[in-house]
Amino acid sequence: MTSSSKPPFKHSARTRVGFSETDAQGIVYYGRYNPYFDLARVEYLRRLELLHLQTDVDFVMRANTVEYFAPAVFDDQIEVFCRIARIGRTSLTYEFAAYREPDDVLMVTASQTLVLVDLEQRRAREIPAWLRERIRAFEGSDLDA
Repeated sequence: MTSSSKPPFKHSARTRVGFSETDAQGIVYYGRYNPYFDLARVEYLRRLELLHLQTDVDFVMRANTVEYFAPAVFDDQIEVFCRIARIGRTSLTYEFAAYREPDDVLMVTASQTLVLVDLEQRRAREIPAWLRERIRAFEGSDLDA
């Protein structure tokens, strides 16, 4: 799902706030933004044809930092921009920015670092060259690698 451009982001996904995602104040509960980031990350991986790779490794969450700027309420449409900003030796750092539509208000930003882990040994593994190249081909010069 692509949409309006917000460089350096080249990908976004849209969602709508459900009633169960709001708190007693009628705004989106802060913890509900992580599922929005998950949605955008999954669609990003689908776009790069990386979603259903059957391997002995997978990415696990290492760090998650979120900053909140404006609230969203029930039935707001949200566009969540997602990109890989950095490729480390064993990790990827994603960046997110969530905007309310149609007024284009920035609500939340986030950074998440995921580490590639050998599923059997539970140890970090080096990111393979083919994966680096696929991400680099999509992100271009906006990528720190």
